Amino acid sequence: MSLDVVNNLVILAKLAITQSNNIDALEKVRIKFLGKKGYLNQQIKNIYHTPSELRPKLGAAINKAKKDIYKTFIEQKNILNSKRIKNTLIRDMLDVTLPGRLSDIGTHHPITGTIKRMKLFFKSLGFSVIYGPEIEDDYFNFDALNIPAYHPSRDEHDTFWFDEKRLLRTHTSGVQIRAMTDKNPPIRIISFGRVYRKDYDHNHTPMFHQMEGLMIDSNIDLSHLKKILYDFLYNFFGKKIDLRFRPSYFPFTEPSAEIDVMEQKTGNWLELLGCGMVHPKILHHVGINTEKFSGFAFGIGIERLTMLLYNISDMRVFFKNDLQFLEQFK
Repeated sequence: MSLDVVNNLVILAKLAITQSNNIDALEKVRIKFLGKKGYLNQQIKNIYHTPSELRPKLGAAINKAKKDIYKTFIEQKNILNSKRIKNTLIRDMLDVTLPGRLSDIGTHHPITGTIKRMKLFFKSLGFSVIYGPEIEDDYFNFDALNIPAYHPSRDEHDTFWFDEKRLLRTHTSGVQIRAMTDKNPPIRIISFGRVYRKDYDHNHTPMFHQMEGLMIDSNIDLSHLKKILYDFLYNFFGKKIDLRFRPSYFPFTEPSAEIDVMEQKTGNWLELLGCGMVHPKILHHVGINTEKFSGFAFGIGIERLTMLLYNISDMRVFFKNDLQFLEQFK
């Protein structure tokens, strides 16, 4: 090996470096000449085959060659980085003469919008909002609501059970039990949340939303319940709709009722909600004096109200994330 070989390697390396037009290509040149297995390190291995009197001069020449090549490498790298930054600035430059770009403004999901409207009305009457767990036990979901062990809603074909005690709640009615257990009358609460049942068709989905309402005070009777719910429905739909208050049955209320609305096009009655006076057994069970206090409860399907408000025929569309459908509610 001779000094000429080292000098030729320096010339070749500098030429390859200056011809590199991107960082990746430049890095490959560096590895080729200065890497652990590069040309110059190979020359260091061969230095022992040269005469001993030439080794110091040759070693010094190799070290100087490595420094020269690395200096050229750094200079070229800086040039390429500057070009890249300049190109990025040019590409991202804002042309203030161009017309503005309108951003797509979102809105609330129709279910969320319905919940907001319901909250506004009942809060104006002094109701406070509370929430309960979606994973319930059978006591709060069934036993405390006077629902017997043989009731069909406890069957596995109706209810999502985790084990013998825990389940996905089938209604928000368990919240009223928790409220009456934790609070002393007078009580005015509403609660919103997801509930779960094993149903799926155009009027049912396995998950849907309910609102629960409860009022406990002295001298509360059925007329208070009817007046409040009628006022709410007139307010919600924004007009004097045809309503029907009819007897019904629920294990946790006595007497019980349902409110229907007349569909204007067909003249058919459609069920809106269930309600009633809180059963005395339930009041007694949570330690409320039935001689002094009484109250009412009601449960409303939020999807049902939203469907009627916007004339939607299939409940499943609420959960399909269809932007074409959702953009109608902006």
